[in-house]
Amino acid sequence: MSVLSKPYFHNEEAAFEHLESVLWPDAPICPHCGCINARHYDLRKTRIGLRKCCERACRKQFTVRVGTVFESAHIPLHKTLQAVYLMTSSKEGVSAHQIHRILGVTYKTAWFLCHRIREALRAGNLAQMGGAGSIVEIDETFIGRNPDMPIQRGTNHKHVVLTLVERGGSVRSFHVDSVKKDDVLPIIRANLGRESHVMTDEAKRYAELGLEA
Repeated sequence: MSVLSKPYFHNEEAAFEHLESVLWPDAPICPHCGCINARHYDLRKTRIGLRKCCERACRKQFTVRVGTVFESAHIPLHKTLQAVYLMTSSKEGVSAHQIHRILGVTYKTAWFLCHRIREALRAGNLAQMGGAGSIVEIDETFIGRNPDMPIQRGTNHKHVVLTLVERGGSVRSFHVDSVKKDDVLPIIRANLGRESHVMTDEAKRYAELGLEA
């Protein structure tokens, strides 16, 4: 049986129950005051998933959506769960146009939903890339046009983008002012573990990498 045939992908009550089992494995938690109480007032007959904090705490109403990427989304939760599954299970990624067609929502809604899901998936910090035995490739490219510069031959009128690619790992890109070492090396040092192996071209700006005390 297909995973997408699960009840929580098609039924709103089942979707709330599934999300509650993931986020509240022991008891409902009030997102407003943090009170954990299995006896929070159950108002689900009034609205799917609705609860009210107990009388000894803040007494505010809430659902499992509050404080998550699903909060205030103008789309049924079961469709949102479908979008999360499609985006996290596709090796090549899923575009907003695909979500728009599959879920039967407007493109604007799909675009907004995709951005919210990607933000939820983003790491909260940027730990250094690479490490012992890792290979990180580094290079720059020139794209678009810098409106402050006149169009001319070469790349002086284009934006400079520095990219670090860890083989088998993450990718990071940075908009930099120039390819001079004073603009490039501080970013590399801040994002790259010193034990990493670096693969790049023969540009002299990279010669100082690894020479720090």
